[in-house]
Amino acid sequence: MRIGELAGAVGITTRAVRHYHRIGLLAEPPRQSNGYREYTLRDAIELARIRRLTELGLSLDEVKDVLADDVGKDLVQILAELDADLARQEEEIRQRRVRLGRLLAQAERTGQLPHEAPVSPELAAFFDDMARASARLPGPEPAMAARERELLALLETGSPGDDHGWLHAMRQSLSADAEAMRRAYAVYARMDALAETAEDDPQVEETARAIVEGIPDEAAQAMTAAETEGGSSKEGGFADALIAELTPAQAAAVRRAVELLKERSG
Repeated sequence: MRIGELAGAVGITTRAVRHYHRIGLLAEPPRQSNGYREYTLRDAIELARIRRLTELGLSLDEVKDVLADDVGKDLVQILAELDADLARQEEEIRQRRVRLGRLLAQAERTGQLPHEAPVSPELAAFFDDMARASARLPGPEPAMAARERELLALLETGSPGDDHGWLHAMRQSLSADAEAMRRAYAVYARMDALAETAEDDPQVEETARAIVEGIPDEAAQAMTAAETEGGSSKEGGFADALIAELTPAQAAAVRRAVELLKERSG
């Protein structure tokens, strides 16, 4: 058989056959006097086995190891490892589909997904609460509300394994009190208003106190504990970047709110 006939018999391309020759996976027969390689039935059988093994998911290096072992014990080991790897992939795919299902359900429920999606189920539920509160506003949503969602998504993404008890406490507090979310949006509006305000304006102190009043004790304690454990050197760069995004008056209100939170938490 010529190379085209061999490839056609096994159902692969001649390019693949030549590649197998180059990497030593398939023995290359010597050229005949006419310059062509002549393949035998044994070559076709070997090539067909290579195809079957690659279709199982084995890499070409793993196929080479299998073909080098006449007894076949390495094939059993490799197949067992491959099966375990596929099981892990199946679990990862299952978990991804669960997350996708939640996102699709959220989109069907609200008509759209927040710009920050995808996030964890708990944070997505918190964003749902915000969306419902925003829909009841007489005007557009304050810009600071959207910025807070981005910040929460960033914090969660940057520390996926950390304890987010402060988020749970915040959501529990806002869900338990029908007026809590309304007050939160009032604070967002205050922060928006500071965009055109001087840093020494009395509204800065008022806004800082409004921010702190809207944070439940459990969340405040969790926030300050997380900051203490993280260390100022670790969090300094992030905090500086956050402050840099705000106007001077907004930044002053945030810094003052942090001071008040620390005072409240002892």
